[in-house]
Amino acid sequence: MKFNQFVDKIELLRTLQLGGLEAQFKLAPELRLRYNTDKIEASNPRKAAVLALFYPNKKNETTFLLTERATYKGTHSAQISFPGGKINKTDKNLEETALREAFEEVGIVPKSIKIVRELTDVFIPPSNFLATPFIGCIDKRPNFKTNYEVEKTIEVLVEDLLNDASLTTVNLSTSYMKNIDVPCFKLNDYIVWGATAMMLSEIKELLR
Repeated sequence: MKFNQFVDKIELLRTLQLGGLEAQFKLAPELRLRYNTDKIEASNPRKAAVLALFYPNKKNETTFLLTERATYKGTHSAQISFPGGKINKTDKNLEETALREAFEEVGIVPKSIKIVRELTDVFIPPSNFLATPFIGCIDKRPNFKTNYEVEKTIEVLVEDLLNDASLTTVNLSTSYMKNIDVPCFKLNDYIVWGATAMMLSEIKELLR
């Protein structure tokens, strides 16, 4: 998809009905429970936000940004994710959180980003976060400047996301699950699973 085609669809993307949990859970592990609102509120999750940023590559093809997290002693060490993090007391709202985190993690100036829309919240049980994704776009490829939280940036073609050949299943073991088959996207030879895959599943349905 050429970037001008993506830009032409922005107004439509703002009005389309979201796939919500039904779209998200197409890429959720079987052991992942569907928490209702009451149970999520009872968990008192920390609020967070992430940014799904779309922009043109050098060939004017629509791409979006993923990051490989740095390795650390924590639940989401070295996983593939969108730029994002927890809300700060100084943030006016979660949209500001997403923009601030994108600036801190990959160096994108907030005022250069146009927010397209907010997506469905994703509850992340292992770290007890309730993450709100935002779709944003920028009219030229950013010069990424990563901080200590990011090992590398990953540039993915929208066409690859929309291609069902990118869907697969892998067996994973983490600090909180052992030998579990999980649905995932394989994008640029990276395995994208969990909350990020759930968000991408909703984005994929929206773009289609």
